[in-house]
Amino acid sequence: MQGEIRRGTAEMTAAMLISGTIGWFVVMSGQPVSGVVFWRCFFGALTLLVICAGLGLIRPGVISLRALGIAILGGIAIVANWLLLFASYSHASISIATTVYNTQPFMLLVLGALFLGERITATKLFWLGLSFAGMVAIVEAKPQADTVSGSYGLGILMALGAAFFYALAALAAKRLRGTPPHLIALIQVATGIVMLAPITDFSKLPADTGSWMILIALGVIHTGLMYVLLYGAIQKLPTHLTGALSFIYPVAAILVDRFAFGHALQPMQVAGAAVILFAAAGMNLGWSPGRLVRLPAAKS
Repeated sequence: MQGEIRRGTAEMTAAMLISGTIGWFVVMSGQPVSGVVFWRCFFGALTLLVICAGLGLIRPGVISLRALGIAILGGIAIVANWLLLFASYSHASISIATTVYNTQPFMLLVLGALFLGERITATKLFWLGLSFAGMVAIVEAKPQADTVSGSYGLGILMALGAAFFYALAALAAKRLRGTPPHLIALIQVATGIVMLAPITDFSKLPADTGSWMILIALGVIHTGLMYVLLYGAIQKLPTHLTGALSFIYPVAAILVDRFAFGHALQPMQVAGAAVILFAAAGMNLGWSPGRLVRLPAAKS
């Protein structure tokens, strides 16, 4: 049992570290956002097709028509999520966009209450309010003039939109319990190929091997391999540990943004980011605000 948890921890850590480098690959590709997402879907689909075939998932009867329809809708949401998130990088920086994107648990909370009848407790409302306070701090902060181009506010709105569409995809996944997750991922990226092929400019393909390698890496490593690691970890780890390790992703993205592009957060942005991540941790791990207050008091 302990060996399985250690392996799951290693897989989850690797998946989150891979996720944390996505922003760097997107920026360095030099491609339009729609092109980046198309090639991510294309090479990701090839990778996941091999994986699914190896697992015996490419055969009749594995998925029902209803489940296929839900998976396609989830694919539309996940592709919209990637388009908005990647577009937000040039407006609000990778660090801020990724932090704002981590409000997705709260989006899922509201959607779960609206469509699944899940109850919103006072504790969940507390973490939601705290996350909103962190968002206000980030919006009010003034980014460095040379850090981003375009509209800072637009970048934040794009990241929020990405979080919303991710929550929709997660909501769809909740309806697909029992469906092989690797097959769901394959359907999602295949949906992305169909969505984006008509608007992708194939006359402006990468001109050098390095750019192609970046796009291939986004599909093979950041999609195919990352899905395998993530789903493998989820199957081995308890929920609280999965939630805790998921915060490696935004921290890794902030570090990559700082050391690769020299983007340092302003004090108010740091405070807002810390509050959002703390609130998301409290939400994911089921912390009680009252207990957090009592613990320091008890120690003193």
